[in-house]
Amino acid sequence: MQLHKTKGIVLRVVKYGETSLIVTIYTELFGLQSYMVSGVRTSTKKGPGKANLFQPAAILDLVVYHNDLKQLQRIREFRWAHLYQHIFFNVMKNAVALFMVELLQKCLKQPEPNPDLFYFIEDAFIHLDESEGAILANYPLFFALHLAGLFGFRIDDMYSEATPFLDMKEGSFVAEHPHHPYVLEGNYSYTVAQLLRVRQPGELQELQLNRDIRRVLMQFFLTFYALHVTEFGEMRTLPVLQAILME
Repeated sequence: MQLHKTKGIVLRVVKYGETSLIVTIYTELFGLQSYMVSGVRTSTKKGPGKANLFQPAAILDLVVYHNDLKQLQRIREFRWAHLYQHIFFNVMKNAVALFMVELLQKCLKQPEPNPDLFYFIEDAFIHLDESEGAILANYPLFFALHLAGLFGFRIDDMYSEATPFLDMKEGSFVAEHPHHPYVLEGNYSYTVAQLLRVRQPGELQELQLNRDIRRVLMQFFLTFYALHVTEFGEMRTLPVLQAILME
């Protein structure tokens, strides 16, 4: 079996046996993959095992065996590709990171590679690690809104006084109130338009949103995902995120 070098972002970790892990990783080369990582939970005289590298949101450099016919691949080598300063230790940033990871798990269904999506996700986690204040507070909204576009159901930035209603079913701003409940209007639709125009996380500093607006928009964004992603279900990380950033 051929060896390949690829970056990967850890999404899910399950203990296997006494010493091993089964890890779901979104990779640069192969998209979504599951890997058996043997022996990483054992400590030796040289020090503890390396299971701590496999934490949700970790960005790793990998050398992997890959066989398209297998559902479970193997990793030969792994190391940090980017070492976070805060995400694994800061309660707020960790809550946002775990929310982002769960959203990705719900949206990533197939193993096919998508380099643009990989680089967006990698960049998003690195910026999250560096964010503070209003940037951090607005970050989940920014990520959820712009991630949708990479899965093919983006909201078109066509807000105006003539088109003030955001139709969540169609993903567009419209002139008349739709005949269904999935609609935002007033300050809420205006704020979505502002978020759509943010291209770099640093620009989130200019959006002074209160917690009520963030809470309403997040609920609508997740409804937007549920309308477009099969079996989207509930976000288990949402209550923690709301308690930390939106209460």
